[in-house]
Amino acid sequence: MDTRYQGSPVPVTVHELSRSKVSDGKSVTVKVPENTTVTAGEWALLDGFFGLVMQSATTAAGETKDIVLTIEQAEYETDQISTSQAFAKGTPLYWNATTKKFTETETDNRLVGRVTNGKDANNVIWFLLGPQA
Repeated sequence: MDTRYQGSPVPVTVHELSRSKVSDGKSVTVKVPENTTVTAGEWALLDGFFGLVMQSATTAAGETKDIVLTIEQAEYETDQISTSQAFAKGTPLYWNATTKKFTETETDNRLVGRVTNGKDANNVIWFLLGPQA
């Protein structure tokens, strides 16, 4: 569309785009599958996204529910870990979808970040959440 006006020092052309930014990518809406319970403040892998659950939800047979996951690349604190492992600073961090806990074990688990502050006496770690891949 040509939007020149009389007296304009230069010709101006405006291009209508059918795309626009919809968010900053710090969270995503995902579906909780049927027969599943998720709790706000816990970590979860849903719809292919790994993140922090922002609202609790329980679904029954044949039912799904939309919730929000925080997926912002930032440093987080958690005790949702396999407590038998060391979790030293710098250790790659994986998600075990079966136990719903962080683990140091790579096999059959998704890489989700890296430990930034090793496990303390209360079984708490700090970690940097990696990009969604």
